[in-house]
Amino acid sequence: MARVPFRLPDIGEGIAEAEIVTWHVKIGDMVEEDQPVADMMTDKATVEMAAPVSGKVVELAGAVGDQIAIGSTLIVFETEGGEAAAPAPAEAPKAEPVPAPKADPVPAKAEAPAAAVEAPAPKAHATSSHKVLASPAVRQRAKELGVDLADVRPVAGDRVKHSDLDAFLKYQGGGSAPKAAPRAAAPVAAGYDDVEEIKVTGLRRRIAENMAEAKRRIPHFAYVEEVDVTAVEALRQAMNETRGERPKLTMLPFLIRAMAKAATDFPMVNARFDDEAGVVSRHSAMHLGMATQTDAGLSVPVIRDAQAYDVWGLASEIVRLADATRRGKAKREELSGSTITLTSLGALGGIVSTPVINRPEVAIVGVNRMVERPVVIEGRIEVRKMMNLSSSFDHRVVDGMDAAKFIQAVRKLLEVPALLFAD
Repeated sequence: MARVPFRLPDIGEGIAEAEIVTWHVKIGDMVEEDQPVADMMTDKATVEMAAPVSGKVVELAGAVGDQIAIGSTLIVFETEGGEAAAPAPAEAPKAEPVPAPKADPVPAKAEAPAAAVEAPAPKAHATSSHKVLASPAVRQRAKELGVDLADVRPVAGDRVKHSDLDAFLKYQGGGSAPKAAPRAAAPVAAGYDDVEEIKVTGLRRRIAENMAEAKRRIPHFAYVEEVDVTAVEALRQAMNETRGERPKLTMLPFLIRAMAKAATDFPMVNARFDDEAGVVSRHSAMHLGMATQTDAGLSVPVIRDAQAYDVWGLASEIVRLADATRRGKAKREELSGSTITLTSLGALGGIVSTPVINRPEVAIVGVNRMVERPVVIEGRIEVRKMMNLSSSFDHRVVDGMDAAKFIQAVRKLLEVPALLFAD
């Protein structure tokens, strides 16, 4: 028998280490060459590692959440043969990035459906379920339910999730299984507290570190402005009626265009601040970070040269980047280099928010919920569609007066939408 160490390859320029976010194998498992063995995270990109040889897993470098240096041993395999094989070369992995695991995994037994749903009997398949991409928790739950993961078709991406398993159990692979009656949550008895400890790893840990660093280092200045979006909303609806095959317009493309036009007069907001070097870099091009919620947490894909797009181009790019990010398919360069960020909670936007700046940027704009309410206009009462913009600025770089004028310029462009299309 020969021992073959698999060393963590170089998976990005300037990357010194990567975090273990998922193990697909354990000590004692037999694996085939090119079988997924681990997911490793650097910054906000997660890369799947594949076995370089067929053999038995005899050593693992650490637990989920541990940092592994590039070039150090990640896994040791035991293979057939009389002499030890050479270590795997430190090359970039062949596998494409995959979605990061959920930050708050739910125990398998808590996710199990009520007893009224009968699990389907396992079937024989040429491709066994261990070839299907799924987290260890999903695999364990499927095993307990007697479900072959090869039968379960993921709704999005290539990885089977708990929601996919739920859908399969509900419909029995397309049949009409009875729906389980919802079970009311039992009250917690006094003096009893079932504490669940969840290790903060992967993207969730990155988010926590970045948010803490942003609040620690940046003196945030918040500014909220009310905007009458009646006219731009009417324009949006009219344009959607004749959009053809183009993606449906939301309010975001109009807001991004307004931000890009306003920033030409307020370049201090479209900037990055290296506070360690004491250098502010103002950009003529707007590389807009678009805060996007994923199963693993918040990511910020970047619309490069946002000022160069029309509203239809922005709508297409928003859909493309959001979909790629949620499926873990966004490229590394699409997740970095933003100069200002836009964040929106959509229909859950509330009245006011205080967004945290995406360091090293110096400004972030948040979209709140649009509501209809009575407004006094030239002495008469009209029902108008109103929306608040909640923004935060780095007070070391952006003065309060400049911040207010920038947001007011954005407001004017949205309230008179013809200006969005004027040269």
